[in-house]
Amino acid sequence: MSYMLTHLTNGWQVDQAILAEEDRVVVVRFGHDWDPDCMKTDETLFGISDKTKNFAVIYLVDISKVPDFNEMYELYDPCTLMFFFRNKHIMIDLGTGNNNKINWAFEDQQELIDIIETIYRGARKGRGLVVAPKDYSTKYRY
Repeated sequence: MSYMLTHLTNGWQVDQAILAEEDRVVVVRFGHDWDPDCMKTDETLFGISDKTKNFAVIYLVDISKVPDFNEMYELYDPCTLMFFFRNKHIMIDLGTGNNNKINWAFEDQQELIDIIETIYRGARKGRGLVVAPKDYSTKYRY
């Protein structure tokens, strides 16, 4: 479903997407369209795009075609979600230790909507770090 979402094809487009949006959270998925984790995440992002259109805008960036941000944002994972609001990177405490980004596949639409809404509410209040509604530190425990 990645073809249904807006792709940014160079560094300038990514910068402009982040700079130009004043009222909504900019959600950027860095990764590859052919990666299975990215495919799952893209499907989820497409599913929530209509529900979150009032407070979030979603873009996809292929990290092999646009390598400009790989070192700056440490994009070493196959699929990474990052959030920006008013040209500021918004960090989110998920309980995983990495507050800069989400680097695993998301399949639950409501969970992702809750995270984006939490980021939106926190960022509107001027917070640069928001706490996720759910703790993901025990994600892989059985």
